[in-house]
Amino acid sequence: AHRLTQAVAADRVVVLEAGRVVESGPHDELRDADGPYAALWRAWSGSRATTAPHP
Repeated sequence: AHRLTQAVAADRVVVLEAGRVVESGPHDELRDADGPYAALWRAWSGSRATTAPHP
């Protein structure tokens, strides 16, 4: 899935970089780790928190 909201419900999330698996595990574990998934999650969730709702 390309949507992070779908990754939350997945049993396992696999993170690829240059065609190689760099992380694999449940959303909660990857979010709490200091890897690429956590960085992407922080960037995404932070941008949603600071984005004003559309009228």
